[in-house]
Amino acid sequence: MPVSISGRSFLRLLDFSREEIEYLLDLSAELKELKHNRTPHRYLEGRNIAILFQKTSTRTRCSFEVGAMDLGMGVTYLEPGSSQMGKKESIEDTARVLGRMYDGIEFRGFAQSDVEELAEKSGVPVWNGLTDLWHPTQMLADILTVRESLGDDLEGRTLVFMGDAKNNVARSLMVVCSKLGMNFVACGPEECLPANDVIEACKPIAAENGCEIRLTTNPEEGVRDADVVYTDVWVSMGEPEEVWAERIEQLSPYRVTSELMALAKPEAIFLHCLPAFHDTNTTTGAEIAEKFGITEMEVTDEVFEGPQSRVFDEAENRMHTIKAVMYATLKED
Repeated sequence: MPVSISGRSFLRLLDFSREEIEYLLDLSAELKELKHNRTPHRYLEGRNIAILFQKTSTRTRCSFEVGAMDLGMGVTYLEPGSSQMGKKESIEDTARVLGRMYDGIEFRGFAQSDVEELAEKSGVPVWNGLTDLWHPTQMLADILTVRESLGDDLEGRTLVFMGDAKNNVARSLMVVCSKLGMNFVACGPEECLPANDVIEACKPIAAENGCEIRLTTNPEEGVRDADVVYTDVWVSMGEPEEVWAERIEQLSPYRVTSELMALAKPEAIFLHCLPAFHDTNTTTGAEIAEKFGITEMEVTDEVFEGPQSRVFDEAENRMHTIKAVMYATLKED
């Protein structure tokens, strides 16, 4: 029976089977080829979506807007502060209003419970563009990039996440690796390793798919023989600036350097969901350099700009994979 996720929301990858995730990845590759060949694919002509942001983003907003327009849809962007959701209007009432006007809703914000309530009350597919717990659309882009670089057969490959491995990206990577038969390594200080809830949820999935989940505080041990080395910023959106000093002290040993990459497999690739602090060409980067005396944080500029880096392929793939999610959940079977 063909895979179909028509009419469903896309809130976390734990809710999707391996076959459904692989279907979305294959569809993403097909839509990417159409885009690169400039072949029109306005499959959802006349539909409309709302993208609702509590947290700002470059890649997520652009991916949803361009992807929707490529599919023939209209887009309304509700930026932080332009919606009454959670202030003068409850999430439930906002969901019921938007569900009457739009065919789908994207939410990027803080609480996972908010996106789940939107999905429950709106009556239309809702897509999670990021919450404090999960980042499922990013995962599709990451794995599409891995497949493009290393081949479609991912079983037995190893992905290591370096740094703050308790954040939403690392949690989501553990899930997608477990679903697809990839070994997942979380490498960071003890206090930054993943919480038990996601580990316990993923253990039986990994066992079923013949892969393993491993936690380590040793950077050299973590990256040894890895196929993919992944990192993220040390301070996430919404966290106070005061934590920078603590995180720099905690996480500097886990900076991805050329020396660490040399311990991975020769064909290993480097990924980062962006934005990245690999130099001082940003306001934050310059402030950190002045205050703490470091010019690179989670990754060195040499690695970020080096031949193993696939970060801009990964960024482009946000759009192709998000387009696939929208099409797959909105199309009529």
